[in-house]
Amino acid sequence: MHITIKLLSVISSTYYKNGVTMAYLNTRHIAAIAMCAAYWAILNNTLSPILFRLTGMPFLCDLLAFTTLILVGWWTRKFGIMSLTGLLVTGLTFMLQPNAFQMIGFVVASILFDIMTKFIGYNNVFDKLASGTLILLSFSTLCALIAGLIIGSMFMTFPTIWGVLGWGGLHAIGGLIGGIIGLILLNALRTRITIPN
Repeated sequence: MHITIKLLSVISSTYYKNGVTMAYLNTRHIAAIAMCAAYWAILNNTLSPILFRLTGMPFLCDLLAFTTLILVGWWTRKFGIMSLTGLLVTGLTFMLQPNAFQMIGFVVASILFDIMTKFIGYNNVFDKLASGTLILLSFSTLCALIAGLIIGSMFMTFPTIWGVLGWGGLHAIGGLIGGIIGLILLNALRTRITIPN
């Protein structure tokens, strides 16, 4: 956690608004990234390998990824935060497991998820219950599919394209489950927490 906060303070840049120097990331953004990245990295490096060895299924990796991305996106509503969270988790994972190259697929998925939610608009994604639910579930499933295809084609030894597509499909199921759990948590938090503008 301490390493995470130090990295974020180095990464935090400034910009100008009405002639005043403003930090792009405020303390709320840094706290959100640090807590969500720590949660994702710790569970990803402890529980995910155990479940993968027992079942051979990648569902927990995707579940953790998209639950975290939905929460940090809702919490901050700022472009680049989800990408930064994914990059930070990948860095922490490489520190603990230097051969965890599958995290490259999750970096790509985090960046795509970040871009798509920015393009649709944070209010449309996080504040409109019916359409936002469909959008987030679609995005989490699609991004997990892309992560699975990257992992399956670059880091797994599938003999045919069908194996890669099947692996992508398994990740898509995990992304859908992660989207559902992320929405459940988001709705529970929404009734108890008001996010300031």
